[in-house]
Amino acid sequence: MLTVDFTRFPLAAGDRVLDLGCGAGRHAFECYRRGAQVVALDQNGEEIREVAKWFAAMKEAGEAPAGATATAMEGDALNLPFPDASFDVVIISEVMEHIPDDKGVLAEMVRVLKPGGRIAVTVPRYGPEKVCWTLSDAYHEVEGGHIRIYKADELLAKMREAGLKPYGTHHAHALHSPYWWLKCAFGVDNDKALPVRAYHKLLVWDIMKKPALTRVTEQLLNPVVGKSFVAYATKPHLPKAEA
Repeated sequence: MLTVDFTRFPLAAGDRVLDLGCGAGRHAFECYRRGAQVVALDQNGEEIREVAKWFAAMKEAGEAPAGATATAMEGDALNLPFPDASFDVVIISEVMEHIPDDKGVLAEMVRVLKPGGRIAVTVPRYGPEKVCWTLSDAYHEVEGGHIRIYKADELLAKMREAGLKPYGTHHAHALHSPYWWLKCAFGVDNDKALPVRAYHKLLVWDIMKKPALTRVTEQLLNPVVGKSFVAYATKPHLPKAEA
């Protein structure tokens, strides 16, 4: 399940891509399939080891084209171990809401992004996320949990302040908002509640089968209750020095 829409955020073969806070690797895997030179970075060593195993399995199965590369590594989003202007593309998906110093993370992403490079940022959308916080303290009051709810204008302003130029936005995963509302209503850790189990089965069926009915329904609902807000931006080129 991808949050970044690669029809709006296309990659070129050989693009050097950083998936920052990659988690289980969903976007990193897609970039690898599309021929990129991918670095998947996360502070969670266990997840990084799993991502590395999947990269190896994908290579063995021939899922990535010739020239594509993939590396998984532990790292700190506030102190990235890369020189300035190292990447053509940076993706950070459902991460910034967890980090106290979000401006510091944006600054580091801009530093390692090449002039003219592009960045995709996704965060929980304000409305659906506010419902979750209202229904359940346990949803967000956990170690490493969500510490803020972004409004779209707030996130875009912070991106501009960091030196980025936003050029497009959209919402995603409308079908997932009711699932999380049910989880919050019946208990975040109560996976045995009948409504939660039933809706989870629907989501699994949708993800695996991708039926036209739910795909169209989600596209129609995304502007209203999409679970995620997605923003795309570029890092402007430096002005040319006068001769």
